Amino acid sequence: MSASRRGTVRRRRPSAGRRSHAGAVRTRSARPLNALGSERNEDIFLELLSLVTEQRNPRTMDIDEKDTAGILRTINAEDKLVAEVVEKEIPHIEKAVELVVRGLSRGGRLIYFGAGTSGRMGVFDAAECPPTFGTSPETVQGVIAGGPGALRRAVEGAEDREDEARRLVRKLRVGTNDVVLGIAASRRTPFVKAAVAEARRLGAATVYLTCNPRRTMDVPVDVAICPEVGPEVIMGSTRMKAGTAQKLVLNMITTCAMIQLGKVFENMMVDLMTTNKKLVERSRRVVMMITGADYDTAADLLVKAGGSVKKAIVMIEAGVGAAEAQRLLTRSSGFVRGALRLGLGMRAPRKTGRSRQ
Repeated sequence: MSASRRGTVRRRRPSAGRRSHAGAVRTRSARPLNALGSERNEDIFLELLSLVTEQRNPRTMDIDEKDTAGILRTINAEDKLVAEVVEKEIPHIEKAVELVVRGLSRGGRLIYFGAGTSGRMGVFDAAECPPTFGTSPETVQGVIAGGPGALRRAVEGAEDREDEARRLVRKLRVGTNDVVLGIAASRRTPFVKAAVAEARRLGAATVYLTCNPRRTMDVPVDVAICPEVGPEVIMGSTRMKAGTAQKLVLNMITTCAMIQLGKVFENMMVDLMTTNKKLVERSRRVVMMITGADYDTAADLLVKAGGSVKKAIVMIEAGVGAAEAQRLLTRSSGFVRGALRLGLGMRAPRKTGRSRQ
C-alpha cells in the first residue's frame, strides 16, 4: 500500500469557489459553512456515541485493504445477517400489520414518515402498492423530509425540521383510522419523531421502525419494530444493512396487510392495475393459470370485466356475468375465494394451475 493510503494526508489547494455579486466566496452547496459546519451540537455528538448504527464494525476494519472480491464478500457476509435479525422482530411486525389491516378496512391510510434513506424506503414501498395491489395512491403514502426533491438529492437540514413534520401531519388530516409509521435507522431523527408524536396526538395508530436496540427506544408508539443489524460495513452508512432491513420489514407489512384485505388469491396478485403492457399480459396469465382458460378467452373476459382480474376469475369459475361477479365480490368483501364459494353454492373452488404457463 502506498504511503498516501496508509494515512498520509495530501493537502489540497482550496477551491476558489463561486463569487456572488458582492464578492463573497460561496461553497458549491451555496450554503455558508458556518450554517452547520461550525455549530456546536455536543448533545447530538454524545447521542451518536451511544447509537449502534454509529459504531465501527470490528469485522470490516480492514476493508480498505481488500481487493474487489474481498470487499464484495465482506459486504455480502454482513448482508446475510439482516434476514435473521428481521425474523426476530416478527411478533412486533405482526402487531403492526394488525393495526394496518384494521385502519385500511375502516377507510384509513398507512403513511410513512422518514428522512434520507429511511424516507426513500417509505416512498418506494408506497409507490409500489397501486400497481401491485390496486390501491389508490392515497391509501399508502410516503413522506420524506425535504419533499420530493430529497428522493434524488440530499436536502441539508431537512431531518431536523420538527415544525415541518407536524405541519405535514396536519396537512394530511391524519385521524383515528390512519396508521403513521416512522422510519429512522438511528431512532433519533427529529423530523420522524415529531411526525409520529403529532399523529399520536391526533389519535392515529403509530408504529416506529428503527435499527437500534429496543432497550433504547424512547419514542411513545403503539408498536416498535427494532431489527438490530449492528454496525454498518462503513461506519454510519445506514443505507446498507439498516436500509435492507427497513425494506424487508416494509415489504412484510404491506404484503401481509394486502393479503388479509383480499388483494391476493392463492399466491397471485388479483387486484393489480394494468397500467403497462407487461401488467396486461400478467393479468391474462393469472386468469389463465387460475381458471384454465386459453389466452384469447382470458383476454376477452378481462375486457368484459373492465380489466378486473378478480371479476374475470369469478365470471369464468362461477359461470356468471360481470354484474353478478361484482355482486359476489362485494358480498365477500373483495375476496376471490369467498366470492367463488358463494357463486359455486359453498363448494370449494377448483384447484388451479391447469393451463399452460
